[in-house]
Formats: sequence, C-alpha cells, structure tokens
Amino acid sequence: MSPNTITTPCGQVLGVDAVPVQIEATTRHASDGTPRLLGLVDTCVREAYHRVLQAFMALDLPQPRGVTTVNFAPAALKKHGSGFDLPLALALAGAAGLYPPERAERLFAFGEVSLRGRVLPARGAVGVALAARAQGAAAMLCGPEDAGLCGFLGDLPVHGAPTLADAVFWLAGRRTLPPPGPERRARAEPIADLADIRGHATPKRALAVAAAGGHNLLYCGPPGTGKSALLRRLPGILPPPDPHERLAILQVHAAAGLPLPPAERRPLRAPHHTSSTASLLGGGADVRPGEATLAHCGVLFLDELPEFRRDALEALRQPLEDGHVTVGRAQKTVTMPARFLLVAAMNPCPCGYLGHRRRPCTCTGPAIARYRSRLSGPLLDRIDLHVEVPALDPGELRLPADPLGGTAHLGAKVAAARARQAARCRGGPAVPNAQLADRALLHACAADEAALNVLDEVLRTHHQSGRGRVRLLRLARTLADLDDRDAIADFDVLEAAALRGFTDGGLPR
Repeated sequence: MSPNTITTPCGQVLGVDAVPVQIEATTRHASDGTPRLLGLVDTCVREAYHRVLQAFMALDLPQPRGVTTVNFAPAALKKHGSGFDLPLALALAGAAGLYPPERAERLFAFGEVSLRGRVLPARGAVGVALAARAQGAAAMLCGPEDAGLCGFLGDLPVHGAPTLADAVFWLAGRRTLPPPGPERRARAEPIADLADIRGHATPKRALAVAAAGGHNLLYCGPPGTGKSALLRRLPGILPPPDPHERLAILQVHAAAGLPLPPAERRPLRAPHHTSSTASLLGGGADVRPGEATLAHCGVLFLDELPEFRRDALEALRQPLEDGHVTVGRAQKTVTMPARFLLVAAMNPCPCGYLGHRRRPCTCTGPAIARYRSRLSGPLLDRIDLHVEVPALDPGELRLPADPLGGTAHLGAKVAAARARQAARCRGGPAVPNAQLADRALLHACAADEAALNVLDEVLRTHHQSGRGRVRLLRLARTLADLDDRDAIADFDVLEAAALRGFTDGGLPR
C-alpha cells in the first residue's frame, strides 16, 4: 500500500462551545497491529479504535489495515468524549482507500459508534456544528438524532448516517442518506394557572414585573403561603424565546446531553439547596455546564435560599452581573453563557413564622440575625425585587379565581411590555429593562421633575448608592411599561421602592 494520509475534521466540546480538531490517519505499509493514537487522547478516545474495528467487522466492511499512526491535532488540547468515534472511523476508512479522499474534503464528522456499527448521538453536537459553520465546512456528518438537532443551520448541510456502513458508502458515492429527523425535545408538561392561587395581589404584581423587565425576584414568607407555587408558574407568563435564544438554549442543552425543553417555553432549573458550587456554575475535568448555564435564557429557581452553601451563592454574583460563567483550569479557561432570571424563596426566620398572623415565632433575635446573615448584602443588592408573601386568612382561600391575576392576562401584559422595550431599541437587539445601562438607561427612563424629586428622597431616606438608584430607575421603567406609559411618574418610583423592599437587611419584614 502506498503512503496515504487522510484528514477528518471534527470538534472537541469545551463547556458549550467546540474547538476544531483534525484527525489525521497515515498508512506506510501493511500492518495488523493497533495504530498509535497521538495528541493527548484519554481512555475513552483510545478505546474508540477497538469499538470502530468491531463495527467494521459487524457490518462486513473491509478492515482498515495498514494504518500505523492517528494524530489528533492540536496536540496540546486534551481529547475526550465519544464523539470522536465516527471521524476516527472515517479517517481509518479513507486511509485504507475505502472512499475517494476528495469526497471528505471539508466534511466535519461527529458521533459515537456502537459495536454493531450504529451511529449514536454524542454530547455537544450543536456546538460542533456551529464550529463547523464558523470554519467554513462544506457539510457535517453525524447520527440521525444529532442531525435532527443540527438541522436548523440552513447554511450548513447536515447529514445523518444510521450506521457506519451508510457513512462509508455515502462517501464512496454508492448510497444516499435519509433526511434529518425531528429534534429530540422533552414532553411539554402543563404549567398550572396563576389564577388557581387565591389572593397575593402584590406577589403576582411582582411576578409580572420580574417577567416583563427581567428583574431578579426574592419571595420571603412563612411556610405554605404559596411562594414556590407562584415562582414555578413564572415560565407561563414569560414570552417564548426568539430564534437567537432558541439556538442558545439548544446549544447549552446539547452540550449537557439533556433533552431540549419545548420550543415555545423557556427552561426552568430548580437545583436542590445541597448543590455544590461546581453543580451550580459548571466544572469537572471536561468542564460541563452547571445549573446557571442550563438556565440561560430562562429561569433559575432557588428554593430555601439561605440553606444553600454560602460559597455557592457568592459564586452567582459574577454571572448575575456579567451574564456568563468563567471556569478556570490549569491549562485552559472556559466561558459559558449564563444570562438567566434568578427567582428565590425563603422563610423570614429559622422556624419560619416571624410575622405570621396567628402562629408565634419561637426564634431568638440572634438566631434570626444568624439566619439572615447567610445571605450577603452584595448578593441581595443584585436581586431587584424583595417581596413579602404573607399567610392568607382562611376566608381568602374560598374566593373565586381572579382572571386578572391569571396566567393568560399577566402573560399578555408582559408581552406588551416586552414589545415596548424592543421598540425603544430602534431595530437593534432587544434589551430587557434589568440590563439597561448608561445612555440606554437615560434614554429609556424619561422622568418628570416630580418623579426625580421623589427618587432623590427615596435614595436619601434609605441610604442607597448609585447602583441602588440605577435599579430603582429600571424597576420604575418596567412598571411604566406594564401600564403602557412612556414617561416614569412619581408613583412608579414609590411602587418600585416598595417592591425593592427597603427594610433592615434588604428583606421584607
């Protein structure tokens, strides 16, 4: 056999993005030995050669003999994951002369190969497809399920091969491949209606404000008052993600190996309070997305907020401000998107009944202070809405459902408020009020003299900083948007101050 080298492009997933990798297979002379795999490959990639060889045997394909060396470039990047199976198989087949090399030119490949030769989905196919498009690839070859996920890239042809034999014969020009199938999405579970929760007009108003402006929200109240029930209904009033956001959600969930949320619904992540910092922000040897990234373009719900580890909560301060998570390692730094809406619930004290109408609180003053000190001031300052959810009188629970406090009505008001925000962007990317800054904030928050005077008085009374002023203006702007008004009024500032919860410790009494 004459010397021959075949290069197959693929990708290594880091966080949610992918780095292009070239697999080079070289032949020198006939050899039945196992080729050397070079380029910092881990055990999973080393085992890929034996999986691929067994797949060739199971499908009665000619054995790719004579391949002496396989290199994974760049050599300094550690390779891991099962997505290298298919490109390795194609590189071996091409080096052995099973298809013309020109047929695989600028063809990215990604997927796992089973012992029987089936091409299976691999974690991070969407990131690899985006990397292939950025590299100017001619097409991408993967399994049928991953082809369905990546089919949205209209400018990058994506082909799904059910088996390794289909892939090899397609490259040889002897077989056609079926069109990509539908995306794998999780079944849409119905979201309960907000109208089913009686009373709580102020908490529902705060929920609409959070959804309309993208403001972080904290509920505080005794156990059983409906805090979690209200917050879990938040995705029902949020507008569906736009195409750009759907792409970001798709990429994140594919990188985590999770089924996709329904196309018309934003993700809701609710980790347990025993979660570690790595599970919230992401990490691990191969740096996988954490809950903050999985909630990108959606909602991160932290129930029993003070029960979370202090270091885990403090680590959320950076993504709350910057919209991304940066995980540092000795040899690389990985940045993952984390632009989410944070909603949380907590009790007012360890026993939970501080301020209850009928049940007395059994906690001492120092115990209450220790409980609240679990939440730092800088973290609470990044939560725009601090709202009390009181215990209702039994008679209020018998009231008929209020349609004005239902999901459909509040969802329509939120959609109209978001449309006003998008119109102010003058054709540019829509920015929610919670992210307005500098000139954009001054342009959006057109307030009269009376409103500015009230704002100054609120800031003096509650000893607020410049950041407190910015957050009050953002809240007031969202309140005006919900009421379909162009200018901010003095009562918007007063309501924003009340929803901000200016009390001791920044929490509702």
